[in-house]
Amino acid sequence: MNIQVKHPVTILALGSAAFVADSLGALYWPEERLLIVADLHFEKGSAYAARRVFLPPYDTAATLATLAALIARYAPRTIVALGDSFHDVNGGERLPGQFRATLRQLQAGRHWIWIAGNHDPVLPEDLGGARHDELAIGSITLRHEPSAQHDGFEIAGHLHPVARVVGSTGSVRRRCFLSDRTRCILPAFGAYAGGLNLHDRAFAPLFGGRERIAHVMGRERVYRISHRQCLPD
Repeated sequence: MNIQVKHPVTILALGSAAFVADSLGALYWPEERLLIVADLHFEKGSAYAARRVFLPPYDTAATLATLAALIARYAPRTIVALGDSFHDVNGGERLPGQFRATLRQLQAGRHWIWIAGNHDPVLPEDLGGARHDELAIGSITLRHEPSAQHDGFEIAGHLHPVARVVGSTGSVRRRCFLSDRTRCILPAFGAYAGGLNLHDRAFAPLFGGRERIAHVMGRERVYRISHRQCLPD
C-alpha cells in the first residue's frame, strides 16, 4: 500500500474501522483503499455568475487540484463523492471540457462512485463513474445527508461542519470532521463551500448530548478537539 503522508496522521474510528482524517478534507480508509470526499460543489462560481454575483471563476480548478493531490498521496482503489458534487442541477452542463478531461484522468484505473445530493440529484451520464443514492460497505453506510434514525455506522456530508477554536492569536474558524464512534460528518471539500458551526441546532438530532470530537483541519495536520472546547459563532 502506497501512502505518502509526511505529517502526523490523525486516525478517526467508527466501530472497528479506522480512517485517516486528512488535513485536505478527505477521509481515507486504508483497509478498503477508499477515499471519501463530500460536497465538492463544482461550478459554484459559475452558478453565482448566472445571478450576477461575480466570484473569481477558479473554484472548480482549485477543488480538482486538491482532489488530485489526495489521489497522488493515497493511490486509492475507489473514490466516493458524498453528494452535492455540483452546486446545482445544471452544474454538470456548465463544466468546461478541460475539467471533464481532468475528471476522466482522475477516474482512470479506479472505481468512482457519485452519491446523489440535494443540489445534484441527477448527474450527466458522460461524467463517468457509478451513481447511487447511498452505499453500504459492511456495517458502514455512506450517504449525503446524515440520518438521525440510522442504526449502525454512518459517514455523511451535507452540513459542512466547522469549528471555532481559540489559538495563540485569538479564535480561528476552520472546517472539521465531526464524529463520535458511530457517525462522521465530513467537511465540505469545495473551494467555495461555506460551513456551519458544530454548535448549530442542526447537529443536535444527530448527536444529542453525546461527546463528539471535532477533527479540525490545520494547514498540515488535523487536530482532535472536544466539541465542548469549541466556541459558537
